[in-house]
Amino acid sequence: MTARSLCMVGALALAAAATRADGRQANRIDAAEIAAGWITLFDGDTLFGWRPTAAETAWGVDGGCIVADGGAPGFLFTTSEFADFELRCTVRVEAGGNSGLFLRSTAAPQDPTRDCYEFNVCDTHPTFPTGSLVGIARPAVATAGDGRWLECRVRCEGRSIRAWLDGRPVLDVTDDRPEARFRGVIGLQCKDGRVAFRDVRLKPLRTAPLFTGRDLSGWHEVPGNEGRFTVVDDAIHVAGGRGFLETDGVWGDFILQGRVRTNGPGLNSGIFFRAMPGTAEEPANGYEVQIHNAFRDGDRARPVDFGTGGIYRRVAARRVVGDDGAWQAITLAATGRHIAVWVNGEAVTDWTDERPADDNPRCGCRTAAGRVSLQGHDPTTDLDFRDLTIAALPAVEGGP
Repeated sequence: MTARSLCMVGALALAAAATRADGRQANRIDAAEIAAGWITLFDGDTLFGWRPTAAETAWGVDGGCIVADGGAPGFLFTTSEFADFELRCTVRVEAGGNSGLFLRSTAAPQDPTRDCYEFNVCDTHPTFPTGSLVGIARPAVATAGDGRWLECRVRCEGRSIRAWLDGRPVLDVTDDRPEARFRGVIGLQCKDGRVAFRDVRLKPLRTAPLFTGRDLSGWHEVPGNEGRFTVVDDAIHVAGGRGFLETDGVWGDFILQGRVRTNGPGLNSGIFFRAMPGTAEEPANGYEVQIHNAFRDGDRARPVDFGTGGIYRRVAARRVVGDDGAWQAITLAATGRHIAVWVNGEAVTDWTDERPADDNPRCGCRTAAGRVSLQGHDPTTDLDFRDLTIAALPAVEGGP
């Protein structure tokens, strides 16, 4: 590491204190945000769920911040794609530097008017300064970064893109162009000078109810069930034995959110997706988001049986976040071969299925649409599911 980089690291460590000005711990999500559907894209310690595009750009974590300093210009992209969302983060760019947030981006953007939306953080840009969508719109209110922390908020819904800096509205754009984009990854840019990002979080928007909260319309039980699926206190309750309740509809690339509660220690269940239609002989052939809160030797990083949020038989959750007897928020993002899961807003699984293609996800990679299915695992099963919503990801081009 160069002497300049060492100085930068030290300065950023001081600037990125563990507690923010409003008294909340940086990079941590609170109960109200979890209940509202927010997830963290940065855990404060690692780059889990991100990928850099240039080895010469030294992306890293220091002092609770994602940081980069000089070298070749480069990006850090989420491994997951999103469509309609609200994104919030706090950004600091060295005075005279150049950075930005890339929204609904391709994996290698070249043209900010076609390959992404670039929300610029660059006071020195002669045409599109901080708060602009590069090549598309200038900010309504001038907001200079000047090397200080800026609170950024961007809301993308269909063709509408709105943005705020430090709470002040700076953009309200409706993109009616044929080249408008409707989904993609989110990127952080280091183009010139020192950059730092913290409190990077996202809330999916325009998800539709998957469960009415009143009855099981839109769902049906798989033949041969031993377990019972009923609606109790606005939740789908499953108890009494093995069985599956699956949706009438199918989804391929999507964002799913909901809450689950295990009403006893060490209970086992799952949320299946891209599942083949269930029968009495083959009740659920799909990917399974495991629900199992047990862990070994008092260590939440050692989940039992893949852990809540893991993909059963494929990849274990990196940490057991929730507890039996308490509601846990689940967010599942499935895009092509890539699958990510958050529990209580925390990323626990980030996995790409590299297996050969197969109609049955138990045997290979399935990207085709399939059903969502809730599992009754065994006679001890006693679980509740509620607030289930889903949004199909639209085509990148052509409109939602």
